[in-house]
Amino acid sequence: MNSASFREEQDTMGTVKVPEGAYYGAQTQRAVDNLPIGDLRMPRRFIHSLALIKRCAAEINRRLGLLEPRLAEAVATAAGEVVAGKLDGEFVVGVFQTGSGTSTHMNLNEVIASRANEILTGRKGGKSPVHPNDHVNLGQSSNDAIPSAIHISALTVIRQDLHPALCRLHASLARKAVEFADVRKIGRTHLQDAVPMTLGQEFSGYARQVELGIERLQAVEPRLAELALGGTAIGTGVNAHPEFASETIALIARETGIGFRKACNYFEAQAARDAAVEASGALKTVAVSLAKIANDIRWLGSGPRCGLGEILLPSLQPGSSIMPGKVNPVVPEAVIQVAAQVIGNDTTITIGGLGGNFELNVMMPVIAYNLLQSIDLLAAAAAVFAEKCVAGISAHREACAAFIERSLALVTGLVPRIGYDRAAAVAKKAYDSGRTVRDVLTEDRILPKEEIDKLLNI
Repeated sequence: MNSASFREEQDTMGTVKVPEGAYYGAQTQRAVDNLPIGDLRMPRRFIHSLALIKRCAAEINRRLGLLEPRLAEAVATAAGEVVAGKLDGEFVVGVFQTGSGTSTHMNLNEVIASRANEILTGRKGGKSPVHPNDHVNLGQSSNDAIPSAIHISALTVIRQDLHPALCRLHASLARKAVEFADVRKIGRTHLQDAVPMTLGQEFSGYARQVELGIERLQAVEPRLAELALGGTAIGTGVNAHPEFASETIALIARETGIGFRKACNYFEAQAARDAAVEASGALKTVAVSLAKIANDIRWLGSGPRCGLGEILLPSLQPGSSIMPGKVNPVVPEAVIQVAAQVIGNDTTITIGGLGGNFELNVMMPVIAYNLLQSIDLLAAAAAVFAEKCVAGISAHREACAAFIERSLALVTGLVPRIGYDRAAAVAKKAYDSGRTVRDVLTEDRILPKEEIDKLLNI
């Protein structure tokens, strides 16, 4: 690109060249030039939540008489365009930056100021009449705005995307529990035959796992609903109007329909990221639950002729590049991989939580990135699992019945009648002879046929 493709802007460190068509300015460009670490960008949901703070802050600063009405209106309009995703391409700073997220924060402040100036004067860029720090950032700091945006974006996406997806998965599994209530099958412990149960009982356990996951996520909501906004630099609220935080957060709550509120203690809210760590722990637990369910379903549907084959999975795509006719359990395996990613993200977030030194956590960008990725991945995985897999599962009743009849674990039902040692001898004889437990009991006349049928129906 030639020099005509750039414009020169000044910041506290001197002159820097900014792409001519960009809304952002010098401070953003320095962050991009000096930290080319990978190509990961902050999630759009996070940027939109940060812009929501700016839009609400501009309105409240106008009401408080701190921001001239025409400037406040331009800032609010520009911030609203960011919230709507109209300026997504302007957010160019990578995840790996200053630990407070200041680079991303100033990227946003500059974009909003530039667009507001364009609205007012027809020219983008610059710091007049709207200044990115003096006007867009009025009453705020990266140190309270970034943690607030983490909470707003995380809780919003949990409510809007993840919770509905988990509810759909729970409903789908619960329907299968009812549908399979009369399908008797063999239970398994230690990967060995155990006593009989129903396929419906097995699926009811899966449904309850998902239900508990929903409850765990709901339990963390009160902590995510606390916002650090108003604490400014270190929690003392320096340079912020006494009514700014309560009024701005109340407006954010009305805009989102979520009960956000001021943090009980700003020093905790800015120095620690415990709520994010807690939320990630709940997400990890959901991931572990989904992996267990997906893996069980994968095994139960194994075969079709040389596996367990107790359930039939819907066929989505050919599963082999070399073996014709082979169809793999695509969705369960995708869900298991999502779980692995979420568990890894939790480790990163946990380490990030350790980065709270004195009055500020300095690993907020990577916490935000991984937390929102985990929420998005689980929401997508749960929805696909429910719709593309669980809803289409059917029971292979003949296979289930055949496994029960061949199982040696049926002798468990004989213990109260003939004792443990004698029942064990029946099992050994059945195994050695290749006969079923029923055959041994009948042919050796150990018990009457009517009693055998009653005892084996456990």
